[in-house]
Amino acid sequence: MVTCKSLLHSYYRESELKHGRVAMLAAVGFPLAEIFHPLFGGNVDVPSVIAFQQTPLQTFWPAVVAVIGLTEVITIFPHMDPSVEVYAVTSDHVAGDFKFDPLGLKPKDAANFEKMATKEINNGRLAMLAIAGMVGQELATGKTLF
Repeated sequence: MVTCKSLLHSYYRESELKHGRVAMLAAVGFPLAEIFHPLFGGNVDVPSVIAFQQTPLQTFWPAVVAVIGLTEVITIFPHMDPSVEVYAVTSDHVAGDFKFDPLGLKPKDAANFEKMATKEINNGRLAMLAIAGMVGQELATGKTLF
């Protein structure tokens, strides 16, 4: 029997995986953007935390938010279970599995998939702490990381 608590746990695991994946990308992109910035003529030479304010991309912020919202709707709303609770996913949905594996990296058996998912969550947690530290350091010092 699937309980409301386990479905809610699955929703939180899904959220943590998404945030961890974004943080892993950010932990690489944040310092890389300070070293290598070919866009806008390479004239944006400020800490990453304020670099966005130095570009014309501010005009496109509503479009960025719309794309993020659309991605959320496409990926999680089909798996929501409204009969149980607002933030619960259906019992047949596996957290973090969007049936998209073009390189064939997803393990075939459940035990190895769970092991890989646990590693991904731990790496994501570390990346969330890392990007928070990078942003905090730049805000505190006003200087770039490198």
